[in-house]
Amino acid sequence: MTIIRAAVCRGFGAPLAVEELRLAPPGAGEVDVEVAAVAICHSDISYADGAWGGGLPAVYGHEAAGRVVALGPGVTTLAAGQPVIVTLIRSCGSCPACAGGAPVHCAAPYDRMRGPLATLAGEPVGHGLNCGAFATRCVVQASQCAPIPGDMPMAAACLLACGVITGLGAAVNTARIRPGETVVVVGAGGVGLNAIQGARLAGAARIVAVDPNPDRRADAIAFGATDALDAAAARPWEAVQALTGGRGADAVMVATGAIAAYDGAQRFLARQGRLVAVGMPKSGAESRWEPVVTAYMGQQVIGSPMGDVVLARDIPWMIDLWRQGRLKLEELVTRTWPLEAINAAIADTRAGRARRNVILPAG
Repeated sequence: MTIIRAAVCRGFGAPLAVEELRLAPPGAGEVDVEVAAVAICHSDISYADGAWGGGLPAVYGHEAAGRVVALGPGVTTLAAGQPVIVTLIRSCGSCPACAGGAPVHCAAPYDRMRGPLATLAGEPVGHGLNCGAFATRCVVQASQCAPIPGDMPMAAACLLACGVITGLGAAVNTARIRPGETVVVVGAGGVGLNAIQGARLAGAARIVAVDPNPDRRADAIAFGATDALDAAAARPWEAVQALTGGRGADAVMVATGAIAAYDGAQRFLARQGRLVAVGMPKSGAESRWEPVVTAYMGQQVIGSPMGDVVLARDIPWMIDLWRQGRLKLEELVTRTWPLEAINAAIADTRAGRARRNVILPAG
């Protein structure tokens, strides 16, 4: 048993408390990772707010990078001392989804309240998002890790664990953007910027970012958008129609959980266009749309959890793109913070000032 420091959620909507916890040693198929960097994703904030339920107390954090400290029985794909990213994608490797090459849909059950974390008194602590990485160390299934180069900056590398693969993967794996297409990305935060990067890498001819924040619209242009529209403007889809000669977008990626974004997304689409749902609203939130338009126009609505990524296939490719200077990673990091300042970092993220805030648990 190892004593670690972690940011613990003890009440939905309450500030996180940095406490000492007990971390169990890795079991069969698991690894113990010393966390060097972990980014704050809006999914962590949503869970801490109670938007999707779950047991408490819990430790969230799922966009991490660090070094393997110890291996559990049966782990042969990783080595002690190896630098890795840590994702929430647990893959059993044998259920129909995993066997079919879709590990993000793994059906194997996992009780997060029976994970490796406990208080010093032995009270169970939830293994938030399968990772519990707002901590100095975490124990995860080996399938949740992907090797990274030793010279890769950890604060940049950790973004490959969620924000980058979710946005870029939505463009390449889910929307399957083809050269010459027109793409609309609604929401130009951390995930949206990576959806823009993915559309650029896939060869989209026109990439239109839609966001109410002028700073984010400027970011979108810097990351590869050809145009940026104010989401607060009346009928922004008419501007897309004007840009495309009246046709509309081949693909629309909604990279925010705002219901208003979902309500208007269909209006940007061309005939036979694809609407890709990436951002996740809170449970129970509902969007209104006209199915007759979808049916008549031959359009598709597709969900994209974690960009439909396959770690062993996609992470090496993305690292190559980064080395070639074609994938921006360091530029996504707005600021780094110590673990003790995590509540300030969360507040900054809520305020919309950050592409990604990154926690450095070791200080």
